[in-house]
Amino acid sequence: MVQKKKDALLVLSGGMDSTTMLYDFQERIALAVSFDYGSKHNAREIPLARLHCGRLGIPHVVIPLDFMQRYFKSSLLLGGEAIPEGDYADENMRSTVVPFRNGIMLSVAAGLAETHGLSRVMIANHSGDHAIYPDCRPGFVKSMSEAVSNGTYAHLTVDAPYTRLSKADIARRGKALGIDYSETWSCYQGGEKHCGRCGTCRERREALAAAGIEDTTSYE
Repeated sequence: MVQKKKDALLVLSGGMDSTTMLYDFQERIALAVSFDYGSKHNAREIPLARLHCGRLGIPHVVIPLDFMQRYFKSSLLLGGEAIPEGDYADENMRSTVVPFRNGIMLSVAAGLAETHGLSRVMIANHSGDHAIYPDCRPGFVKSMSEAVSNGTYAHLTVDAPYTRLSKADIARRGKALGIDYSETWSCYQGGEKHCGRCGTCRERREALAAAGIEDTTSYE
């Protein structure tokens, strides 16, 4: 069997989707990067990202983007308004948009990937993100990949293989891979436990149920 070359950098938050991608594509991932951008749940996510990378022997770096918390407006950021409750696709969830977050992160990730001689950057956006987050949609990923290719000597690409999958589809992949989703973080509140009421908590519960996975998440 031919061993696949490790040619990818993964943007890894520590949530369900990117953690699944870490295990799903571990044979291709040479490096994972998490961004500390001042979100309310960074402190809960990043240690879990580090945990999974350690288990798989994949190098992991954390890059601070604290200017986003200082200068950008979003309820997702420390100091922002309260995180809304309700379903993930509800209009009130627009307050959690961090302007051009994925564009900024992918730009930094592309520079890091080229520095390490890699040829692709991977991101774990999915179809459930499309309603609220414009920088998770297929058109954005395609345009960003073209920009990254044109802006690097190595002609890097942005790969987003989960773009058209649902979160339940991703959870089914994780189930097959044996991932313990209690070791991932979803809640935007960033408390000691998942709140169980915000859009991401609801989406998490629904995806796990649809995939037939027992939800062992600790909720308030």
